[in-house]
Amino acid sequence: MDRSHSELPDDTADAVAAWLGRLRAGDDAAYEWLVRTYGGRMLAVARRLLPDENDAADAVQDAFISAFRSIGAFAGQSQVGTWLHRIVVNACLMKLRGAKNRRPASLDELLPTFDETGHHARGVRPWAAGPVEQLAQAELQAQVRTCIDQLPEGYREILLLRDIEELDTAQAADLLGISPGAVKTRLHRARLALRALLEPLFARPG
Repeated sequence: MDRSHSELPDDTADAVAAWLGRLRAGDDAAYEWLVRTYGGRMLAVARRLLPDENDAADAVQDAFISAFRSIGAFAGQSQVGTWLHRIVVNACLMKLRGAKNRRPASLDELLPTFDETGHHARGVRPWAAGPVEQLAQAELQAQVRTCIDQLPEGYREILLLRDIEELDTAQAADLLGISPGAVKTRLHRARLALRALLEPLFARPG
């Protein structure tokens, strides 16, 4: 039996169980429920990973289509929101990899170098006080995201998954198909490189 928009349920356990059954049966109204119940949360995820609003919306649309097609494989061992989150993150990574981004910065040029005494060859200037407050400003947030987008693909993805989306090491490794050790190594190098790119914004003069 079809239901009106006003009758679509929330995401309580009983409602989810009932509508998952309808999804598996190919019910279009159940697909609408999935989008209406989780769409806002998944769009927020996509916006954190993709700087372009249209790309974020496209990624969410692609993710929901993928979820609808693969609903039969969802065993219910995790929450629907967790399952969808993974699909959306994957869709965003596909967008990032397919985008015609600017030429990435050379990671080797950004990482710190050391002299024969073991000290930083280029020196490390302390950042000005209050970087957290500065990052709260929309303009600086955009500049930080621009710097992240300059990183080579593999390092950019690690930084987005671990520091922006706050996935743990095992989750990031699983999504990217690499070992947890590789995640830790890339993340460390990505953070060093990002700091070098951000230095002109936050370093104290002199």
